Amino acid sequence: MAVILGIDPGVATVGFGAVESRGAQLRFITCGAITTPAHTRLSSRLDQIYHDMLELIDTFKPDAISIEELFFNTNITTGISVAHGRGVVLLAGAERQVPMYEYTPLQVKQAITGYGRADKKQMMEMVRRLMGLKSAAKPDDASDALALAICHARFSGSLLSIEGGRSECSTI
Repeated sequence: MAVILGIDPGVATVGFGAVESRGAQLRFITCGAITTPAHTRLSSRLDQIYHDMLELIDTFKPDAISIEELFFNTNITTGISVAHGRGVVLLAGAERQVPMYEYTPLQVKQAITGYGRADKKQMMEMVRRLMGLKSAAKPDDASDALALAICHARFSGSLLSIEGGRSECSTI
């Protein structure tokens, strides 16, 4: 059995989702979001994310953290903001010595729907079904985080582990 904490990074909202993986069996634990107040200094927002992440890690004691690999789209300002939030998430995981794994949006979509170009609605519906939820996880960031946790459960179960239980596919 392994507990996997999926993280959809950001600064305003950091989605999280925890699942338990037993081979091919997945069980929903929880999901939600860390939110930081707008019009607050970036350093204060990052401090809150860092401490909330430590609390999540201490509460759920994950065996792995699955986080979205940074993907720059057309808006570089948003990408930089996400990078700040992502950095403190990685720091919190390193502080608690939890192995961390990165997945691209394409890998996550492939693992969840079997199609790397699935849209947001398809992803949310498949996450809902896979987790046995009555409705899609809210906010959307929480659903994305659950998708990241499920993705890692599927990939880690099919990869040969190397030293320290880390997969060759991890970019961290």
